[in-house]
Formats: sequence, structure tokens, C-alpha cells
Amino acid sequence: MRILPLHQELVRYLEERGLVKKFEKQSKLFSDNINHPSLETELLEPKHLRIFSFRLDRKYRVIFIFVDRGAVEIVDINNHYRK
Repeated sequence: MRILPLHQELVRYLEERGLVKKFEKQSKLFSDNINHPSLETELLEPKHLRIFSFRLDRKYRVIFIFVDRGAVEIVDINNHYRK
């Protein structure tokens, strides 16, 4: 699975939180196998919007959409537990 280049705001978010290496590791797993167990890839609610997430670590999630066959766009990276 190919991941389109990140928007600059998302790159800055990763850098500010020291998540660049974790993102690179999980992105590699994602590219090799979208269903890798450590990613915990899931379809988010409401399901008809076709928005997905995978785990960056216990705290952070990567939100993505399919934009083309074999390509996804990451639309957000966020703290999963922030209220």
C-alpha cells in the first residue's frame, strides 16, 4: 500500500511530539501489510464515510482514506485519548 506524502502540518505534528521514527516504522509495516496485527487497522464510525485508522503507538492514531487503488492519504494524526 502506497502512502501519499504527508501535509506539512502533519510532519510538524510528528516532529513536535518526537513521533517521526515511530511513524516511519508503522508506515513501513502498513506499506508491507495493511492488516499487520500491531497496526490494529480499523474502519471508523460512521462506516459509510470509509475513514480508517491505524495505530502509531498506544496513544496516537493515524487517520487515512483510500484515494486510489493502492494509495492512501493520511488526513490526520491524533491523540486517541484526548477529550
